Amino acid sequence: MNSPDPGNVTPPATPPDRDRLSTSLLGGGCEPDPRFTLANERTFLAWIRTALAFLAGGIAVEAFTGDVFSPGLRRAVALSLLLLAMLVSASACVRWLKVERAMRHRKPLPLPVLVPILSLGGALVAAGLIVFLIYGAS
Repeated sequence: MNSPDPGNVTPPATPPDRDRLSTSLLGGGCEPDPRFTLANERTFLAWIRTALAFLAGGIAVEAFTGDVFSPGLRRAVALSLLLLAMLVSASACVRWLKVERAMRHRKPLPLPVLVPILSLGGALVAAGLIVFLIYGAS
């Protein structure tokens, strides 16, 4: 007996009705394959984990580096990491919605705004620390 092909999933004859909030957020369209929606959620959660790492880093810098950095530099590094955490977290939500809408309307996936934010933000914080280690530690 042949087992059904898991890649050949047919949608139900009548899709279930969504509530008003879901309909307004997702913008209509047809239901994508659940595997794609779940993959989109996993990507969202990966971005949230990155935001949480920045958040923890900002808290750690402020709490545990009092004897390493001057108060102004410590605060600048901590605030930079906390700001990155906030931006990545907010952008992750926007990205999830844009990808979900694109899949529902069978459009190309949007480019991630998160990547340049994360790259440039991380590079600026690292550059600031390098400058401190070269000039401030002597």
